[in-house]
Amino acid sequence: MEVIQCGIHGFGETLGLDVDEFRVHWKLVFSDEHAVQAAYRLVVSTSRDMAAMPHTSLIFRTWFEDEPNRWKAVWIGDGGDKPIYLRKSLTLSRKPSRVIVLASGLGHFNLSFNGRAASPHVLDPGWTNYHRSVQFVGYDVTDKVLDGYNVIGAHVGNGFYAGDQGDRFFWPMYEDNTYVRYGNELCFFAEVHVHYEDGTHECIISDPSWTVRKSATSLANIYASENHDRRDYPWGWDAPGFNADGWSPAKPVTGPRGKLRYQSQPPVVLRDTFEPISQKLVKPGVMVYDLGQNASIMVQVKASGAAGTEYRVKYSETIGEDGLVLMPDPLFKEFETKVYSKITLAGDGEEIWTPDFSFTSARYIQIEGGSLFGTDGLPKIHSVTARHVSSAARGLGYVKTDKEDVNALINACYWSFNSNIFSYHTDCPQIEKFGWLEVTSLLFPATQYMRDMEAVYSKILDDILEAQEPSGLVPTMAPLVRYMCGPMHDTITWGGAICLLPELIKRYYGSTAVFAKVYKACIAYMEYIEQKERHGGLIEHGLGDWGRDIAFGNHQANIETAVYYKCLRNVAMMAGELGHSADEQRFTAWADRIYRVYNERLLVTDKKTHPYAFYTSLDKPGSQDRTMVAQAMALQFGLVPPQHRADIITAFIADADDSGHVMRAGEIGLKYLWNTLAERDVDRPDIVLDMARQEEHPSYMRFLRRGETTLLEFWQDNCRSKCHDMLGTIYEWFYSYALGVQPVGDAYRTWTLRPCFKSEFDFVQGEVDCPYGLIAVRFDRRGSKDGKVTMEITVPAGTTCELVLAGEKSVADIWREGTEERRTNWGEKVDLRQGSYHLEISP
Repeated sequence: MEVIQCGIHGFGETLGLDVDEFRVHWKLVFSDEHAVQAAYRLVVSTSRDMAAMPHTSLIFRTWFEDEPNRWKAVWIGDGGDKPIYLRKSLTLSRKPSRVIVLASGLGHFNLSFNGRAASPHVLDPGWTNYHRSVQFVGYDVTDKVLDGYNVIGAHVGNGFYAGDQGDRFFWPMYEDNTYVRYGNELCFFAEVHVHYEDGTHECIISDPSWTVRKSATSLANIYASENHDRRDYPWGWDAPGFNADGWSPAKPVTGPRGKLRYQSQPPVVLRDTFEPISQKLVKPGVMVYDLGQNASIMVQVKASGAAGTEYRVKYSETIGEDGLVLMPDPLFKEFETKVYSKITLAGDGEEIWTPDFSFTSARYIQIEGGSLFGTDGLPKIHSVTARHVSSAARGLGYVKTDKEDVNALINACYWSFNSNIFSYHTDCPQIEKFGWLEVTSLLFPATQYMRDMEAVYSKILDDILEAQEPSGLVPTMAPLVRYMCGPMHDTITWGGAICLLPELIKRYYGSTAVFAKVYKACIAYMEYIEQKERHGGLIEHGLGDWGRDIAFGNHQANIETAVYYKCLRNVAMMAGELGHSADEQRFTAWADRIYRVYNERLLVTDKKTHPYAFYTSLDKPGSQDRTMVAQAMALQFGLVPPQHRADIITAFIADADDSGHVMRAGEIGLKYLWNTLAERDVDRPDIVLDMARQEEHPSYMRFLRRGETTLLEFWQDNCRSKCHDMLGTIYEWFYSYALGVQPVGDAYRTWTLRPCFKSEFDFVQGEVDCPYGLIAVRFDRRGSKDGKVTMEITVPAGTTCELVLAGEKSVADIWREGTEERRTNWGEKVDLRQGSYHLEISP
């Protein structure tokens, strides 16, 4: 009896089948006996033909059902873990109507066709858990095709897939000086689909007919360290006419275990260009360039010198008193000494270098071993520039005010956010580059004002599903590249993103497409968290209000239980949307139980300590406190009984005043301070700006007064990371309160505009390009002596704006552009339909 071994893509198992077992196993697919026999013969013959090739090197769409359309290419490489060039010559007998390349290269790859970049992308494909899934990218290269002879080229580097430390810094290190790798061989996969006008089609695949050689980039460390020798660069290697003698046939390699899926999120691209605002020769052979803005970048250096001479490029967010790049944190001093790129010149005139596979955040670029004039045998540095590297997700809006310091803070938030959005949302592009999950839900509302993030966050949900453990636990990061322990691995304010993101996607983009995909995983996570309940329903085992005072351990019960409650409400909502009525009732009752326990354990109503009700933390057993964070969490998560709302607001304001308007909150609680201060029945912009402007930390403006252009990781002057976005939740306040735009119905189908009458701003202008179209707002009372305000408002088609004025005595004269319509409205609210409006308002 003949036995075959075949890897079934999508089943994740190897099946040993004889023909009878084959028939039984696939009886639901193949009802016809002839089809069974034919499929069996096909599998047997194919297995024999590929006996010399590891079956795991093959990627299948489906082995049995759709043979003509299955993946036919194989993963190829040279069997090593250093960057490689791959090329393939194509001879087309006739002119194609369209040529599409479907390709992936791990860790990252750059694709070219006839010597031209196939796209403006960098760092393709997106980072995933390569054991579970691998993204492939589609490129339309029709406009690059030549008659007859063509060449396709791929340059492949390490990324996180086969991370290469070399002699430099590499973060995911363990005590035994090893680090996690998904794979040990760089690999590439491609299908070139050539379509002709007559409807015919041919497919050219990656296989041993491709040729390979080592790259001139011999080290590609994702943590901003590369080695590149221009003497080894094979000029024209990816173009017709190149002599590839000496190149080796590509080898079929094992490749990743994950299944291929399309790169659905926007690619990573190069955006703004930074020209240095200053350059300084700090000491002989060492020059420092100030870009004027900290951001995620890929640098470009133009240099000339004798063959074999070399220079080094270092990056930093800080410079010391000596003018040299500096890492302020003594625990991360390796960023001064072991993060750099080394470039060796070929001696061919002006040579341009830019990283192939690495990026970082930096404001300062230090060139070592070069000179401005090419003297003393050192390479001459002609220029240093940098390109901002970030997701290609389209920009959606802006906001500006008449206050210079506020605009500077808005700008710092903008660059912090942009510098942390790639194929995932990290919290810093420099020291870690990890996909910490708390920022995804905390910053989603703020980020969506700025960028179209639906596809990015949908991909992040895929990452979360792949990181979820069999127990149901969702770890603190996804993809999970470094296994953490204790609350650094298991905390609901991070892992709860699995339940929080679907509702946010629905709220801001009107899409429920992810619900079915994540629903069961959300239930599994809630059932896991249920096992952690204390006191009948409180959760208090995670990081609490991370970043306040000590690293973690405060406000755990208040914060983690509130997030638990919201997750349960979201699962109930998804159950209703998906038609699972029993689950909807179950999770609604479950959430109601947590509501009761939260108030039984944390709400103090006896009025012995204060003449009003308030929420206490459980940080000091046996005593009660009354913090802004405790009140804000209850208010923002809908946990306050209606009869106590006024009291809780009073308690919140009292603690804010007692603090001297100091931000007594960590990363998690901070967002809910801003949201509470923006509530209609709170409305205290003065407290927001007092907090932001404090002389000492915590203070946003202290960062800016010290010359920072992005946000720091912690409230410290000398911080290890200065491009962290986790403290940037105030950015949401500038749009939702200062500009006044907030969605009410999903995707802004209905939205409110509440002008900032009580703020110090006399001018605010901004835009939000929502799913229905452009919302534009201009608020101006400059020079007004009687408090009158003029406004310009654009309401997109298909939406309704509820304009909220200062009070019942407000009067608004309204003109609608393009019509003779003019009306006067008395009272607090005005409904505005599609159109552009000019208003004059007496608050």
